[in-house]
Amino acid sequence: MFGQMFGLFAKSQTGKQLVLAQLNARLQPIHRAEYFEEALDSTLQDLGLGEVSGGGSLLASSGEVTHCNIEILAPEISSELIQVVVETLEELGAPKGSLLMDASGKKVAFGTSEGLAVYLNGTDLPAATYAECDSNFVLDEFNRLLGTEGGVYSHWLGAKETAFYMYGRSFAQMKASLEGFLASYPLCRLCRIEQIA
Repeated sequence: MFGQMFGLFAKSQTGKQLVLAQLNARLQPIHRAEYFEEALDSTLQDLGLGEVSGGGSLLASSGEVTHCNIEILAPEISSELIQVVVETLEELGAPKGSLLMDASGKKVAFGTSEGLAVYLNGTDLPAATYAECDSNFVLDEFNRLLGTEGGVYSHWLGAKETAFYMYGRSFAQMKASLEGFLASYPLCRLCRIEQIA
């Protein structure tokens, strides 16, 4: 798939080369731009190394994002470009398991953050719980409880679950910070927790 993408892009953008940053992050397009694309584009253009030309998401059959891509166009693929892209994305919180790829097939692994997803059960709780509780309150509490350990980067509303995706320094520390709230708030009962990076 990536080979086809590089081939098509090479034909349509003469004189420039494509680098693809595959983020191991479950982000909606608006959040991908907010947390990563805009800052990376600004850095690359300020240094004259290239620009962010687009992005995309890979979806599971459920419609949930599994990872996302940032497309970078550059006059040349230099070691400086690779270093700047990797360092910038890591400073912005790129998760472990991310990859930087070019048209030749070369891959550079990067990422320092760990990821935690909480999936709220949307079908099996009492009707009163859904009526009286608020997922926006859950979001606010997650961010408050995580403090400097991490934050909620994105979310997903599925047919049976609502997911919040958090990234930070340590999955274990983020989980520990949330455990008390998850155990006590009615809307969080029957939730499931998954390490996603």
